[in-house]
Amino acid sequence: MEQITIKDVAKACGVGVSTVSRAINDHPNINEETKQLVLDKIRELGYVPNNSARNLKRSEGKAIAVLVKGMTNPFFNVMVKIMEEDIISRGYTMVLQHVDPKEDEADVALELTKEKRLSGIVFLGGIVTRTGEKLGQLNVPYVVSTIGAPLEGVREDEYSSVAVDDEREGKKATKFLLDKGYRKIAIFAGAEDDTSVGMLRLSGYKKAYEEAGITPDERLIRYLPKDNEEYSFDTGYASAKKLIEEGVDFDAVFAIADVMAVGACRAFLETGRKIPKDVAVMGFDGIDLTRFYLPSITTVAQPIKQMAIETSRLLFEVIEGKKHKHLVFEAVITERETT
Repeated sequence: MEQITIKDVAKACGVGVSTVSRAINDHPNINEETKQLVLDKIRELGYVPNNSARNLKRSEGKAIAVLVKGMTNPFFNVMVKIMEEDIISRGYTMVLQHVDPKEDEADVALELTKEKRLSGIVFLGGIVTRTGEKLGQLNVPYVVSTIGAPLEGVREDEYSSVAVDDEREGKKATKFLLDKGYRKIAIFAGAEDDTSVGMLRLSGYKKAYEEAGITPDERLIRYLPKDNEEYSFDTGYASAKKLIEEGVDFDAVFAIADVMAVGACRAFLETGRKIPKDVAVMGFDGIDLTRFYLPSITTVAQPIKQMAIETSRLLFEVIEGKKHKHLVFEAVITERETT
């Protein structure tokens, strides 16, 4: 019989690994009902926390944790690979941690610092409204990467950041389509209560319309469903299908992630729409797939490699005692066949 792991317990409970860890460690930041659910499931499955392994983890040497919210997005895969190479070349190990869409990555980071002796943390993706109180409990330096807004409740001299100006780039993308004559541009945004890059790119979309003196149809703003708030091929496909089924009049789509743009293209082609004759499509990120998809997809290309390199460099500068910095990169519109 295979040994039950903490991941098995998390899956059985429908919660994240960090939530199971909080229940096991009697952490105050977990409600009693969830805690009891986890403890009951632990007894049912016969899971035994491996204290020896946990103590070993605590005694590990130099390690950098990379927390990724959005592992389904190839954009992050490229960044992780580049950072891992740099981290290893400096004599450190990398701890890669997936953060579920509904999890608070600050909580996950705090749990990791209890389990491992970390030298630093990188946050990739996620929300911008983490509380300063939680992040203030981290006893290691951290860099927030790919999040183009200041963290709430955290002074800028307490952390480093690497990003593009997501609002500016969202505005630039929308203006690009408006300048090409498209007027009914649907945007595939994040969740309706999004406080991350999705909110910022949507804000840029609205500003571009405002400056053009045009009021967009509110039905053109498509939010991710509550049951699936990840940027993915599936959500892009589903959003396009729903747009068509509802009979909304549109002539272009701006998807705030390339993976959603790819999914949208698939839906349009399946329903007999020609791209870009019937509908133009534009993505955001600049992943390699946009070059090789047929038709090739116009995108707002972030400088992925440079951002990854600078994320790692800034973290090690702070580890060495240097001051925190905040770098903002320029994205470039790469026009291809879909526009």
